[in-house]
Amino acid sequence: MRKSSQKIVCIGAGYVGGPTMAVIADRCPDLQVTVLDVNLERIKAWNSDALPVLEPGLDQVVARARRRNLRFIPQAEGASYLAEADLIFISVQTPTKTTGRGAGKASDLKYVEAAARLIAQYAQGNVVVVEKSTMPVRAADRIKEILKQSKSRAKFDVLSNPEFLAEGTAIQDLEHPDRVLIGGENARAIDKLVQVYRRWVSKEKIITTSLWSAELAKLAANAFLAQRVSSINAMSALCEKTEADVEEVAQVIGLDSRIGPKFLKASVGFGGSCFKKDLLSLVYLCEHHGLPEVAAYWEQVYHLNEWQKQRFMQAVARHARRGTVAVLGLAFKKNTNDFRESAALDVCRGLLQSGFKVQVYDPAVDFERFADFLGRPVRLVHASTVPEALVGAKAVAVLTEWDEFKQLPWAKWRRLLARTAVIFDGRSILNQQALAKVGLEVRTLGRTRPL
Repeated sequence: MRKSSQKIVCIGAGYVGGPTMAVIADRCPDLQVTVLDVNLERIKAWNSDALPVLEPGLDQVVARARRRNLRFIPQAEGASYLAEADLIFISVQTPTKTTGRGAGKASDLKYVEAAARLIAQYAQGNVVVVEKSTMPVRAADRIKEILKQSKSRAKFDVLSNPEFLAEGTAIQDLEHPDRVLIGGENARAIDKLVQVYRRWVSKEKIITTSLWSAELAKLAANAFLAQRVSSINAMSALCEKTEADVEEVAQVIGLDSRIGPKFLKASVGFGGSCFKKDLLSLVYLCEHHGLPEVAAYWEQVYHLNEWQKQRFMQAVARHARRGTVAVLGLAFKKNTNDFRESAALDVCRGLLQSGFKVQVYDPAVDFERFADFLGRPVRLVHASTVPEALVGAKAVAVLTEWDEFKQLPWAKWRRLLARTAVIFDGRSILNQQALAKVGLEVRTLGRTRPL
């Protein structure tokens, strides 16, 4: 069968696959882009006006391309699309293993392996298989092994094209990337993918490396970013002990051109689907390759983040004294409905286990899913508005930097709170002086008064 060179298939319609393919289809209207997923509800959502992923600008991108050259199809119906594809992206989840060798640290590649088997079964001709999921180094070897089992005459090249997206700015990151990284062994295969990105990305921003360097660079990038978060959070604790101000310290550090100002805002900790998982994967890789000192270094970045969340939760608990706590923000960051590994999960879990009633509000997160994740505790209460969450609270924990939380009418709502209520600002977004004028005390990580 002679195939068109204009067809792309992506296996996986999650936070990476869906937006990435939507932007490719939008920027390359002559290419046919098909996204497959085993989750029928997710596919249904992608084909509706209620997209399963909350990202600013995503709905407009999907609307432009969906009825033209972008399809979302159940994976069970994807055989013919795979047979005609020239580029097949694997964009499935790679969670941390829960059993077996490497449990608790190593990445579980079972979904990647299943995608590779699907490709081996149906793909035809000369096919470029692209790792879009974050993989441990040399994971491509496993994909190659599976593809070699193909009973067709298909010829495969495997590339690594890791994503560098930040949730909440994913469309901007895709349309105006800092860099596009493509790792591989076959120059023609690499060039085929390069030519797709060249439609809207300048040549100097497209970096080509070996396959193994590309796989490791993604883990390293997330590890370095996580390290910065943990570093400034470590300083926040020291600032509280020494009466220094972490924001002033961060300003001085950030003005050093060798360091720069990004990721130097003290907070209750990093979350999301990537940092923790990728850090632990890197730790396991170091241990696997006989580098225990390197593994311990990166593992401490993770432990410091967990400690910061617990430190914050315990401060809230000490003040609330088994009363009611209001939690504002469940998402791990603003402009997303993703609460995976969010600070809110750990803070709420700790408070609930200690006997507190927790009233939560978030403008985007599905409360039912959040409650399911925590086992539906009876003391976890959903508030549909901020005032509902504040009623009777002895402490307020601000855990997501939603813009609406920066300008709340605290003077109007002060009466809803307990008389001795204190606000714990886990994202450093509130004006302490303004709230003090209405009789509210705000405690912020790393400021001169300890939590």
